[in-house]
Parts: sequence; C-alpha cells; structure tokens
Amino acid sequence: MNNEIQDERYHIADEAIYDAFFLILKEKELDKITVSDVIKKAGIVRSTFYNHYENIPALITAIEDKTIHDIFSLMETFHPKNDQDMCKSYFLTICNYTRTNPFLANLLRNPQGNTFFEKTLTMLHRYVTNVMQNTTPSCHSKEEFSYMIACAIGSSIGVLHKWSMENFQTSSEVIADILTHAFVKGMLPFMS
Repeated sequence: MNNEIQDERYHIADEAIYDAFFLILKEKELDKITVSDVIKKAGIVRSTFYNHYENIPALITAIEDKTIHDIFSLMETFHPKNDQDMCKSYFLTICNYTRTNPFLANLLRNPQGNTFFEKTLTMLHRYVTNVMQNTTPSCHSKEEFSYMIACAIGSSIGVLHKWSMENFQTSSEVIADILTHAFVKGMLPFMS
C-alpha cells in the first residue's frame, strides 16, 4: 500500500514537471528554461525535481523519449485501408497531438532538436523495416516500397512543420484532410 502511494506521488510530481515545462516552453525558448523556472511553475521543491531528473537536459531527453513513444503508439494503431474516414481519423489524431504538445510543435518550428529527430528517424527506420518484413510482395520491390514510405513520412513531417510555423492557424481538420488525401491518393495506390 505504501509503495502504491509513493508510486502515485512520483507520477503526480512527474506530470507536474512535464506540465510546467510545457507551459514554460510557450513563454521561453528551450535553451533558456532553468530548473528554477520548472519548480516555480510546477509548485514543487528543488529536491523533488532532482529526484526525477539530473538537470534540464535529462528532462528534455525524457520528454523526447515520451513524445517518440506517443508518436509510435499512434502509428501502430494505424492499419491503412482504402477508407477515407479511418485515414482522416488517424491524421486528425496526429494533428491534435502535435497542436497540444508544445515540445513537439517547438521542435517542428526550430530544427534545434537534432537528437530528437535523430531518435525519431531511427525509430521510423525500424518501423519501416518492420512494415517491410510484414508486407506481402506487390509489383514494387521492397526497396521502392521503403522509399515510398520514407516519402510519405517526410511529406507528413513537412506539412506538420509548415502548420506549426504558421502557429496552427489552419484547423486540425483541414490539415488532416490534406494528409489523408496525400496518403489515400499517393501512398495507398502504391501499396496495392
């Protein structure tokens, strides 16, 4: 019972730290955020922060890892079929996640997130490799197919980058429609 209370407290403090970091990120540039900023915004003491993270770079690494995990969890739920509504629902989920994750939005706006994008591209490579191993052969070679998947991923990231640079002025639904159209008219026919 005591361990459950400690685990819950740890989780609550961790969420407070993440939430505070995200709020501060809306006000300050990533490299300007300090431990003092986070503990003030989170309403915690310094020792609580250090029980969770060694420093701000360690917090950023944890947030990168969580963001990558979230993105790939979303990707694993996507099973493409020639279904416009299902594709739009998936891309709308991605758009809403991007809009509500200030860390990801900031990285899309500012290509300073080299380690994040390196980790993400490594994970995407693994994802593509896995898709390739579990895909039935089509009239295209596995190499052609892997490049087409890379193209679809790159174009999706490009759309999200442009959208974030424009401060999400266009609705999530319109962006999801654009991504859905690109997938259904571009990638899906190639997969058939």
